[in-house]
Amino acid sequence: MDNPVAFIEKHGVVLEGSRGPVPSLAEAIAGEAIRGSWWGHSKGKSIFWATRAVRDSSEVLVCRLIGGKVTYVHRRLWPALVRLAKGLDKSGLAAVRETHAKSGAHNVRMVPFSRWVTLETRRQAERLSEEDARAQFGAWIDAYLHQGRSPTVGERR
Repeated sequence: MDNPVAFIEKHGVVLEGSRGPVPSLAEAIAGEAIRGSWWGHSKGKSIFWATRAVRDSSEVLVCRLIGGKVTYVHRRLWPALVRLAKGLDKSGLAAVRETHAKSGAHNVRMVPFSRWVTLETRRQAERLSEEDARAQFGAWIDAYLHQGRSPTVGERR
């Protein structure tokens, strides 16, 4: 896969490596279903570098929206996500931010939903109806709204 961010833009919401109601980046790169961890797959290094490119992109929100698993949401869906947020688990909407120290240490911090959403994104969300926002995500989102839970990994797409 030449451009993992374009893959996420096309699909809107993508899981990093798990199976669920949306595509998996790891499986798209592997070209097949992956049993167990993608780290052990023959294309594991390619998958890893694709995940780094995505995590470094300002076009993608990295969060844990679906079943607590790493989920990528493209910028084009951020207003719709904000519009629907009241029906989703806020902890799953926190942005996952990674930093790497010169020593090689890997630090992960969670930026609460209320802090990563910009004023412009909020304004765009206000102009969307809930119906239009749901339509942007597709049918899978309806099962999770207003249920107080995040979408579950393993539910088939």
